[in-house]
Amino acid sequence: MRASVLSDWLAQRLDRGNGLPIYRQLHRLLQQAILTRELPAGSKVPSSRLLANELGIARNTVTQVYEQLALEGYVTSATGRGTFVADTSPDEIVGSTDGQTAPVSAPVQQLQQALPPTHSKSPLHAQQPAARALSQRGSRLIAGAGVSKRQWGAFMPGVPDVTRFPARVWSRLHNKYWRRLRPDLLTYAPGGGLSLLRHALADYLRTSRSVRCTPEQIIITTGIHQSVDLAVRLLSDPGDVIWTEDPCYWGVRSVMHVSGLKSRPISVDDEGINPSPDDLAHPPKLILVTPSHQYPLGMVMSLARRRMLLEYARQNQCWIIEDDYDSEYRYGSRPLASLQGLDTAGQVIYVGSFGKTLFPGLRIGYLVVPEALAESFATASAELYREGQLLQQAMLAEFIAEGHFTSHIRKMRTLYGQRRSTLLDAAARRYGDALPAVGGDAGLHLVMQLPEGTDDRAVAAAALERNIVVRALSGYYAQPSRAQSGLLIGYACVPDEEIAPAFDTLADAIDATLPLFA
Repeated sequence: MRASVLSDWLAQRLDRGNGLPIYRQLHRLLQQAILTRELPAGSKVPSSRLLANELGIARNTVTQVYEQLALEGYVTSATGRGTFVADTSPDEIVGSTDGQTAPVSAPVQQLQQALPPTHSKSPLHAQQPAARALSQRGSRLIAGAGVSKRQWGAFMPGVPDVTRFPARVWSRLHNKYWRRLRPDLLTYAPGGGLSLLRHALADYLRTSRSVRCTPEQIIITTGIHQSVDLAVRLLSDPGDVIWTEDPCYWGVRSVMHVSGLKSRPISVDDEGINPSPDDLAHPPKLILVTPSHQYPLGMVMSLARRRMLLEYARQNQCWIIEDDYDSEYRYGSRPLASLQGLDTAGQVIYVGSFGKTLFPGLRIGYLVVPEALAESFATASAELYREGQLLQQAMLAEFIAEGHFTSHIRKMRTLYGQRRSTLLDAAARRYGDALPAVGGDAGLHLVMQLPEGTDDRAVAAAALERNIVVRALSGYYAQPSRAQSGLLIGYACVPDEEIAPAFDTLADAIDATLPLFA
């Protein structure tokens, strides 16, 4: 492109009335011309004086633009010769219409020789490269993703009522720490997390969950996903086998998919995970369980099954990862003691989170690891994730120490119990015993069973069309042959007065999908 042509091209595109500085417009336009090969590599650009005169702008503006383009690698300058478009493409034929060429570095020449030539004569009309395929584990992750675009409203499972969170107390603590700001709370977290929170959490877990631990055994994370990811990274190698409950939480299964582990789905019965003789004959490296409230079906692991699992893990040197899901919310009975509290061999990794007890956006979870592993886990957490949120951790520590945490749980347990009863009543009025509900004695959701062979995904899609969010139970199974049909119905985040009308809307979707109720 000759100087006069370039000046005309730029003049047509500069807009002196749009509020964007001329400097930025000129810089962007010259970038565009170079990237689209309107200005091919090696071509000489007009002098700053000439271009400024042609465009009617200050020469300093053009000079600054050229300097910025040079810093970014778009142009190069040769003393006494002028400014040239840099060779940024390995297959570009460097040259210009006036016979002058820009210097080409040896590394660029080597790269040009190593790469195959392109077949497009005009870079302006070159086809875009084909989208690169995901890796195998990336493809598995996306194909099995269970994350929902909706995270609130009837009947989103696993979401607490964040409107009942004691915001005034939290705001007071927030203001207190900002008024007395300590610089060490605004930097990266030490390995394991803030000591103040670890001490407060150790006291709480010992008294409420029968977890046997010291503060040093607690590692603060951003939630269950990161906790499980850290445990998997430190306790297993790619190709190792992990037992997972079938069905199980889709998020944990996704962590397994990208970890390189071989997941072996183990069926569950009324007493929890139920390995077959063939399963027991092939010990895994890791066993992941939700003994206090199996997710998503809701059964509690019996004491006999717990003792069997612990003894099996001891004999075969397996690690057990205990996800203490929804353990605080039991209706009609006290929360059950943790599996970790029965462990005498130091083989259980206990994980928990504040996402359900406080609010999901807090993004604070924790692991309790055997004493011998505590230092390694703390170091690895800091090395891999470079944690922060120390200000939030300090606020949470004081929130727990002042008794607000246990008080909030008691209040929410009563509230969620009432909402559970309201939902069960609404279901009974509509369907009687035709569609039984299971797993409703604890947690934040129940499972409504559908007739065998029902396409529960179609029912969930029909409900979503009516602005009701439920999850298809079959999607939680790793083995389709075992999958049962049902709907996960969350009640925690639905106001009492909205539960019955919302269930009627859900029932309309069920009736429209199932011939049995049409």
